[in-house]
Amino acid sequence: MFLGTFEINVTDTNRIALPIKIRKELGGERFVLTVGFEECVLGYKEKEWEEGSKDILSRSVFYDKEARDIRRKTFSEAEIIKLDSQGRFVMPERMVKRSEMKESVLVIGAGDHFEIWDKTNWEEYRDKLQ
Repeated sequence: MFLGTFEINVTDTNRIALPIKIRKELGGERFVLTVGFEECVLGYKEKEWEEGSKDILSRSVFYDKEARDIRRKTFSEAEIIKLDSQGRFVMPERMVKRSEMKESVLVIGAGDHFEIWDKTNWEEYRDKLQ
C-alpha cells in the first residue's frame, strides 16, 4: 500500500527521483503514470493498472460513444515509465504542464496508487479538505 508524503525536487529536465518507500511498494522498475483528476499525476503498479482497466476494456465500443471516449481519455494519457538504476525517471512534459509542476513536488501515498503534486497546489487542495 502506498503511504506517506515525500517532498522532492524536480530537475530542469523534469527528472524525478521516487522516494525509496514508493519504489519498494512498486516492487519493480516499471509502472504506469497518468494524468490525475485534479492537478496531479497518478502512478500505479503495472499489474494494478491492467486489472483496473478490465472494466473499461469490457465495454463494447461499436455502438457506445461514451465507452470510446472513456478508452481514449484513459489510455491516451497513460504511459509506462521505467526507472533508472537510481530510481529516477523523466516526467513527460505534457504531464508537467497539466499538473502545473514547478521545482518542488510532493509524492503522496493514496492506498492503491501514489500521486505527484506541485507542492503549492497540494497545500491549497489539502487545506480545502479540512
